[in-house]
Amino acid sequence: MMLNIHPSTPSEGKIEKVIECLKEGGIIIFPTDTIYSFGCDINNKNAIERLAKIRGKSDKRVNFSIICHDLSILSDYTTDVSQPAFKMMKKTLPGAFTYILKSIKNVPKFFDFNKPTIGIRVPDNNITRDIADALGRPLVSTSVVDETDEVLPYITDPEQIYQRFGHLVDLMVNGGPGDHTASTVVDLSNGEPLVIRQGKGLLAA
Repeated sequence: MMLNIHPSTPSEGKIEKVIECLKEGGIIIFPTDTIYSFGCDINNKNAIERLAKIRGKSDKRVNFSIICHDLSILSDYTTDVSQPAFKMMKKTLPGAFTYILKSIKNVPKFFDFNKPTIGIRVPDNNITRDIADALGRPLVSTSVVDETDEVLPYITDPEQIYQRFGHLVDLMVNGGPGDHTASTVVDLSNGEPLVIRQGKGLLAA
């Protein structure tokens, strides 16, 4: 099923349909401020395992990140966030960044693996942030990647995304064209920022 949602003024009723799907253990495809992503409820272990299988990997090998409405839940999932790191995140989020931070002990029980870090995203996208806000907790997320395309791995057209991946998910959220550039990944887990993937987000010099 494809659900069209206006990117600037998301309908509360349509957002609620997405939430119902997530709470029932569904997998969705949704827009961000960069590329489209697969997502599920962070509290649903079966959905996370299914999400890993969609990517053709075990849940120990998929680079999941979590999508948050804002930074207010940071302490629920991360630890040892320094003041400079928090100020950097506060300045650049919502935005096209994924920040790698140390995870706290309750995160691995959701993901069923023991990674010491976790990726945090607060996209500058009204649909995505409204979904996370209405759900009341983060989404587990991984990029929609067309691994058959060596030139352009990220599909930008929602109709093409649905045609290619719609049978794998329970709901596709069409929020308009996506980007072909992923987020910039910044590792803050050791205190000093280290850009490990330059993407759409640009850090000030």
